[in-house]
Amino acid sequence: MNSQQLDLTNIGVHLYENKHSKGNEVSGHYHDHFQILYALDGEGEIFIDGKKYDFSSDQVVLIVPNCVHSIQASAKLTVLVLAFSASILNQFLDNEIIRTVQHKSLYYNLDSIKASEVRQLLRKMLFEQTNYDELCKYSLAVYLTELLLILKRLKEEKTVLNAHDRRAGQIKDYIDMNYFQNITADDLSLKFGISPRYINEIYKSKYHETPLQYLQKIRIDRSKVLLIETDKDIVTISFEVGYETLSSFYRSFRNLVGMSPNKFRTSIR
Repeated sequence: MNSQQLDLTNIGVHLYENKHSKGNEVSGHYHDHFQILYALDGEGEIFIDGKKYDFSSDQVVLIVPNCVHSIQASAKLTVLVLAFSASILNQFLDNEIIRTVQHKSLYYNLDSIKASEVRQLLRKMLFEQTNYDELCKYSLAVYLTELLLILKRLKEEKTVLNAHDRRAGQIKDYIDMNYFQNITADDLSLKFGISPRYINEIYKSKYHETPLQYLQKIRIDRSKVLLIETDKDIVTISFEVGYETLSSFYRSFRNLVGMSPNKFRTSIR
């Protein structure tokens, strides 16, 4: 394991290409500066502090100073390396952005829109380096700021999405344990402290149905088990799985199963 040095004293930012042939491995090493690695083409794996990630087209890794990392190419892999010093962060960038990048290395899998934005910024930076003038260090800092903003927003979006997924999972768990109760949209809103509309949005984004649609499914699934495995009256089964009226149970059962509870029981037996 070794430390690789790069002279960034002049401008503070440098963008260059790294090419890896199939089977090539860059052993574990670390730097005294920051790096943003962008997989331009090819396939491989990157190890960051011992954790493995896929590394192929449109995937990005932010490497902080002294973070041990290595790369292994499973096919020809072309990587653009954007190196920048800690000093340029303090000189040109806002403190909020600095806090985003200075603590730990991060991995990003870009969608087509974000990948296009990142590619365009990298093209601009390559142009500025090729056509160097006195203002180059400022333009490179501007483009670096834009790139870090993209990565910061991606991190925040992921945090929000993860929070939504957790909340959706909590709602599902609650329904699983309480499906026999009289659960309404307002009940869920009061329980979880968010509006019925917002509950529907975050639940549907994860499970592709609303909580009340899921509630009907789990009630009907439970009723099918009782119809098959017991001789309980249908009105008792309807009551047991949470329906207030027999007519609403029949209506839901027909909608989801395509036949009445009586016909279902008869056909199965």
